[in-house]
Amino acid sequence: MIASILRLFLRLQAAMTDKKPLRTVRSFVRREGRLTPGQERALKELWPQFGIDDGEDNLDLVQLFGRDAPIVFEIGFGNGSSLATMAENQPDTNFIGVEVHRPGVGHLLKLIKEKKLTNLRLACTDAVELLKDRVADNSLDRVQLYFPDPWHKKRHHKRRIIQAAFVNLLTHKIKSGGYLHMATDWQHYAEQMLDDLSNNVDFVNCANDTGYIDRPDYRPLTKFEQRGQNLGHGVWDLLFKRV
Repeated sequence: MIASILRLFLRLQAAMTDKKPLRTVRSFVRREGRLTPGQERALKELWPQFGIDDGEDNLDLVQLFGRDAPIVFEIGFGNGSSLATMAENQPDTNFIGVEVHRPGVGHLLKLIKEKKLTNLRLACTDAVELLKDRVADNSLDRVQLYFPDPWHKKRHHKRRIIQAAFVNLLTHKIKSGGYLHMATDWQHYAEQMLDDLSNNVDFVNCANDTGYIDRPDYRPLTKFEQRGQNLGHGVWDLLFKRV
C-alpha cells in the first residue's frame, strides 16, 4: 500500500515539473493520403514562393505579399478550388489559406500556377496555432471557415474548432469592422456556431431573425455542396461582424 502511494506521488510530482506543454484537443486528424506526381512537383517547385514556412516570428503580411491590402484568412481549404476562385475574383485582396493535408496544398499550388495568382499564400499547419502565435492582433479583415469537420458524435463535440475559446481568440485577430464567415451542412453544428458567436459581445450577427444568411456571391458553390443540395441537404451560412 505504501509503495503504491509512493509511486503515485512520484508520478504526480513528475507531471507537475514536466515542462512540456499540455496536449491540446485538435479539431482535425492528419490523413496524409497519397500525393499525385503533379501535387508533389507543385510542392517542390512552388512552395518556396507561395508557402508559409513554420517559424516563431509574427508574419509580416505586407512583406509576405509585397503590398498592403485587405487580408482574408481561410481555415481548412480542402483541395483549394473554392479559395483559388475567390482569389482570382478578388485580385485586390490578399488571401491566406491554411490546410493540414498536403495533397490539398499541392492541388491548390497547381491552381495558383494555372490561374497565375499572386494574391494567395498557403500554410500547411494547425491554423489555431498559427493564429495564436504568428498572426498579429487586429490584422485580418475576414476569417473564413467553410464546412469544417462537424465531429457529429456527442463525445467528439469538444473537437469542433468553433468553441468559446477559439471565438475569443478571433476577437483579437480580426479587425474592428472585419468579419467571420462560416458555413456548414450540419444543422446541429450551425446551431452551436450561432450560440457561441451570439454569446460573444465582440461580434454582432449580420443576418436577419433566422440567424443565418444566404450564400454570398463571393463564396463559390462547390461540387460537394451542389450535390448535397440536389439531395435535399441544408447548408447554413453565418456572418458575424467584429465590433
